[in-house]
Amino acid sequence: MAEARFLLVRLGSMGDIIHALPAVAALREAFPRARIDWVVESKWTPLLQGNPDVDEVVPLDRSSLSGMSTCVRRLRAARYTCALDFQGLYKSAMLAALAGARERVGFERGYLREGGAAFFYTKRIAPVGAHVVEHNLALAEAVGAGKAAARFPIHVSPEADAAVEKQLGTRGVREFFVLSPGGGWLSKCWPAERYGHLHRRLLSLPAFADWNSVVNFGPREKKLAEAVRLVAGEPAPVLLPLDLPQMMALIRRAKLFVGGDSGPLHLAVALRTPVVGLYGPTDPARNGPYGTSDVVVRNAQPEETTYKRGDAPAPSMLSITVEQVVTAVGKRLGVAT
Repeated sequence: MAEARFLLVRLGSMGDIIHALPAVAALREAFPRARIDWVVESKWTPLLQGNPDVDEVVPLDRSSLSGMSTCVRRLRAARYTCALDFQGLYKSAMLAALAGARERVGFERGYLREGGAAFFYTKRIAPVGAHVVEHNLALAEAVGAGKAAARFPIHVSPEADAAVEKQLGTRGVREFFVLSPGGGWLSKCWPAERYGHLHRRLLSLPAFADWNSVVNFGPREKKLAEAVRLVAGEPAPVLLPLDLPQMMALIRRAKLFVGGDSGPLHLAVALRTPVVGLYGPTDPARNGPYGTSDVVVRNAQPEETTYKRGDAPAPSMLSITVEQVVTAVGKRLGVAT
């Protein structure tokens, strides 16, 4: 299949894109001379730029009909032989079909959040394994990829790294950990006030005497970050308004990342930053840090596992105490708490 031309469809979001990276790496190892392109929503392109396994990142602008039409024309012109839909929604399955690939591979209907998307596939795959990474690898294996060690190639631009270094330097921050209170669903979030208490508790430990914390927050999460700082007291955690490339640079520099099941957590795992993950309704066996020595804190009972998107922290998240997280930090870093 030297002339194979693969189109990968995973439009968003951050964590889901990161979880598809090992499948793409497996494809590249199996087909070193193949054309492998990835169509993704424009805002997430920094996650894929510089990826050695991807020939071209095709941005999709969903804000206008002309932007979508331009993307479809570009995809059709590439004459892909196979499209793999890692997302499994109507929008991604239809895009794979509109691209004109003869073979369109996706998950079987029962696995999909929008089961009707399977109608657009020519080949449907039952996921294998517990973790989402393994599910995605099953799609790649269905078209000829072999089993390989998971790789998460993330490229941090020198420009973003320099910008973050400057911002940290002006604030006198050298050694630091990242607190990430946000998340796509509020039911997966630990209260901002507890992150503030965690900041104070960690800085009271001898191992963290010369450290500070930086609060990671997204475009609509500034109030959440300010709530952390309000409780944290002095020395206050640093709040840095960063774009996505700069956030990638920040997390790569961090000595520790603490957060819930979210895109930034999975980015930290990919960048090999030590992670303590706070989990409640979602199952870390499916969505937790993959293939690492990272530590997960979870008190939820099996019957509390759910992927329904709640608008308030789940009871299982509220059950996590600051002291539990401090103990997990000590375990992950090998320091006394």
